[in-house]
Amino acid sequence: MKWFKRLLIAFFSLTLLGIGAIAAAYYYVLPELPDVNTLKTVKLQTPLRIYSQDGLLISQFGEKRRVPIEYEDVPKQLINAVLDTEDARFFEHHGIDPIGIIRAAVILITTGKKSQGASTITQQVARGFFLSNEKTYIRKIKEIFLALKIEKALTKQEILTLYLNRSFLGNRAYGVGAAAQVYYGKELKQLTLPEMAMIAGLPQAPSAANPIRNQRRAMTRRNWVLSRMLEKRNITQAQYEQAKQAPITARYHGAEIDLYAPYISEMARDYMIQKYGKEAAYTNGYNVYTTISSDLQRKAQKALRNNVFAYDQRHGYRGAKQVLWTDKPFTSEQIKSALKDSPVIQGITPAAVVAVHEKSADFITKNGDLITVPWSGLKWARKYISDTRQGRPPKQASEILNIGEQTWVRNNGKEWQLSQIPQVSSATVSLNPHDGAIETLVGGFSFNQSQFNRITQAKRQLGSNIKPFIYAGAIEKGYTLATLINNAPINKPDTRQGTAWRPKNSPDVYGGPTRLRVGLAQSINVMSVRTLRYVGINDTIKGLTRFGFEEDDLPRNESLALGSPSVTPLQVARAFNTFANGGYLVDPYYISSITDSYGNVIEKASPTIACKPNPEPTATSPTVDSNDPFAAMSQELSAIESDSSHLVDTTTEQAESSQTSHFCQADETNIAPQVITEQTAFLITQALKSVIWGGGNWSKGTGWNGTAWRAARLIKRHDIAGKTGTTNESRDTWFSGFNPTITSTFWVGFDDHNRQLGRTGWLADGPEGQISGAEAGAKTAGPGWNHFINEALKGTKEYPSIPPQGIVSARIDLTTGKLTRKTDYTTSFEYFVDGTQPTEYTNEAPETDEIFIDNSDEDLFQ
Repeated sequence: MKWFKRLLIAFFSLTLLGIGAIAAAYYYVLPELPDVNTLKTVKLQTPLRIYSQDGLLISQFGEKRRVPIEYEDVPKQLINAVLDTEDARFFEHHGIDPIGIIRAAVILITTGKKSQGASTITQQVARGFFLSNEKTYIRKIKEIFLALKIEKALTKQEILTLYLNRSFLGNRAYGVGAAAQVYYGKELKQLTLPEMAMIAGLPQAPSAANPIRNQRRAMTRRNWVLSRMLEKRNITQAQYEQAKQAPITARYHGAEIDLYAPYISEMARDYMIQKYGKEAAYTNGYNVYTTISSDLQRKAQKALRNNVFAYDQRHGYRGAKQVLWTDKPFTSEQIKSALKDSPVIQGITPAAVVAVHEKSADFITKNGDLITVPWSGLKWARKYISDTRQGRPPKQASEILNIGEQTWVRNNGKEWQLSQIPQVSSATVSLNPHDGAIETLVGGFSFNQSQFNRITQAKRQLGSNIKPFIYAGAIEKGYTLATLINNAPINKPDTRQGTAWRPKNSPDVYGGPTRLRVGLAQSINVMSVRTLRYVGINDTIKGLTRFGFEEDDLPRNESLALGSPSVTPLQVARAFNTFANGGYLVDPYYISSITDSYGNVIEKASPTIACKPNPEPTATSPTVDSNDPFAAMSQELSAIESDSSHLVDTTTEQAESSQTSHFCQADETNIAPQVITEQTAFLITQALKSVIWGGGNWSKGTGWNGTAWRAARLIKRHDIAGKTGTTNESRDTWFSGFNPTITSTFWVGFDDHNRQLGRTGWLADGPEGQISGAEAGAKTAGPGWNHFINEALKGTKEYPSIPPQGIVSARIDLTTGKLTRKTDYTTSFEYFVDGTQPTEYTNEAPETDEIFIDNSDEDLFQ
């Protein structure tokens, strides 16, 4: 009894001492314990995501991969796997597990080692959010008290959800949602039992035991998790045996990118960092929705890539990168090893030549694949001598390749062909004419090669792309499309540059007095210079700044008329947009909206709109959808076609009936400034259609081509307009064009401003429609634009050409530009701003009394 009393006293004493120690420890750490209620509103660090306008993921930025999930989204078997492995009594204890603590203490006393953990999932949440990972007793005490407080503040489901989202699971994956994507490229609901077990086993050793770095250790850990699930009767013996035999299928999966558009994603990333700071941008889970159309972006990328390939191939083959062997052939493994560090760029794959036949060659690629390139994929490879010279066309494969050489191949969608890394650069951008939304943006041939964004950062000489803006100024000062401008050599030089500058045509031929429409369509240099002289240098520069060009970029001399200013492709597209939308300068933008990690909109674009303020409604006012700035066209065309009595000799009735102006809705307050009149925009557009379609009568021998006649052969629709552009010595080439729904600019040149694009000779047995001679806007940049626009507009309706109010048409003599009463092939209808139409007739006998007629539903020069 005496010993029993002593033991009882000792027990109570120790109990009181323990309670006192716990109380003392609690009050000791209490000031350092954080408020666990913050877990209710905790922000998980999630990456920045960039999307297209239609919701496709373009890019993801941030050190931590995390896909936040809700408790209801987690498969039951994955929860079982986690609990059976980490905390089997999770739903029974209140934050700490006494049994686990006692077990860990016994092991510590008997072995002297901390080999057995005693932390519950709640304790791990406390440690993960509030404490460090240092193994100290004071940290453990804090962890225990925090766990108890967390259990009172949150439900079990909330605690487990935090744990499943927070845990580091290797390879930058945080949380089970990210782990499912990183290791298996799946969503949680798609995981198999062995995959769930693999993920559940990762928290204890996420780096050392993950299935990518150490498959053997990962399998051992996975099978132990399966055994725990079997022990807890959450799987059957048959499920256990089947899952245990499953192979390791994990491999690294990057972010599931739906649309590869690196230049626009880099622009969005930079904006977010500038606006919110790097840490917040990368961790707060922002979602940036750009204005990029995924369909158009893919088409623009393909058109640019194929256009660059075409330029590069017609200039010849520059030879192998290096020789891998000369005597003893490499094995497939040696070839793979030698090529492993050579990147694949835009589908151009490093490969080694292993056999050369008469009309074909065999290669082994860096992946170890054996491929054969037929003669159709080799015959282009005449020797590159310089940018202006190529060797003779090859007659057999041995003239091109030698066994043991490292070169490149690519699959063009039909077959393999010999290739090489292009040295030329290119860029393209497309805008919505109504509000300036950037719908496509490709800043270069390869982002991996160069992250330099040529759309926004490269200022290149504009060349003849400037001419429509020069002529627009002249039209607003009284010129018409029928005005005759002398196409003759300029004898009086411009000396503002310090030297005598005499512009010449390209080619150096002259045709005498020529109508403005023809001069712009054929890009006649001396006519552009004479037009600038008519407008004046100061007024020309003032006019160009209205289109968004910077005054500092505009030289005060006559070279301005031929495109000496250096501007970015985005500035060019913005300027051409004014012709497409009726004269409004809309600001380009590329971010539509930004949401936070909870889907709340924190920023929304408020773009400028190309429209007129809405007038007071009347009973007869037509309703026009502000989202379609050209909806009025079809209404007006229907009105004209339904009443043939419109063909009268008056101008006022015609102008009033063909009003195409569109008005803003009442809530549209960001109205873009109108920098030129609708009438000027319409007339320049008509001339730019002639750039593509030409004019005259071919059957009578009077037909003529515009500089972009290749576009007409491919696209075959009459609502497109555009302008070529070539600088001196072909250092920069452009094509900019539009229809009422899209404006697009293509640029091609070398990043080295001193390097010319050169010229090519005709290749016998070359591709259909091959290009030869000097490189120029029509031949170098034009084909890229042609193929893009052809694909972009495929299946869309063709818009009619409806003049705005104040435009009239009159039949003119094509030689003199004067009025005529003849109706044969020497005449045609021309559009004029009302009041500028000619009043003088040619010297001829009249054939009709009708001089001015409504021709609004008829395209000119068809």
